[in-house]
Amino acid sequence: MKEDNYRHKGMRRILVEDLKNKGISDNNVLNAINSVPRHFFLDSSFLEFAYQDKAFPIGSGQTISQPMTVAFQTSLLKIEKGMKVLEIGTGSGYQACVLAEMGAKVFTMERQRNLYAKTKTFLSEFNYNIKTFLGDGNKGLPTFGPFDRIIITAAAPEIPQNLVDQLKVGGIMVIPLSENEDTQTMLRLTKQEDGSMAREEYGDFRFVPMLKNLGND
Repeated sequence: MKEDNYRHKGMRRILVEDLKNKGISDNNVLNAINSVPRHFFLDSSFLEFAYQDKAFPIGSGQTISQPMTVAFQTSLLKIEKGMKVLEIGTGSGYQACVLAEMGAKVFTMERQRNLYAKTKTFLSEFNYNIKTFLGDGNKGLPTFGPFDRIIITAAAPEIPQNLVDQLKVGGIMVIPLSENEDTQTMLRLTKQEDGSMAREEYGDFRFVPMLKNLGND
């Protein structure tokens, strides 16, 4: 496990103040971001990038999302302690750790085999309630559902019906839906009694694409 010293913690506090200034007001989210050492998820040579509000490549064509995006998506989820959360797109594992730091039981899926293996090993070093799975996020994890919350951290061309089916009534799904090739619209979907999804829109974002097939990269 890497070192988390006073300098790192000071950089996190500055990041949290930046997120507050950009409109993040959920103290539970801010406290989690202040607690999770983001520099653990990047190569040590990129420490200066770890606490900037920027996305960063992590290999296999994937990125660690910028902190503002992580904070914004997490805020939309309205996480409460003990909730079962399905994350589609494990990536570096940073988002999963933020959710787990807030007390969620996290089930996270990754489609890139090498990235999955690397992140699974890395996450085992943390004392968090996170279960990792290799698979097609469009199919979800029906065996472990239903879920209180579902978060998709890649650009989705459509709302996967399998994931809607695995969401509890009253549950929330946060998904960046592709409106065109360049940007996605961030949606918060709340499942109704009749199975329909009430839709709220929260502006444009940019994510790497959500893919169906399993990769070996």
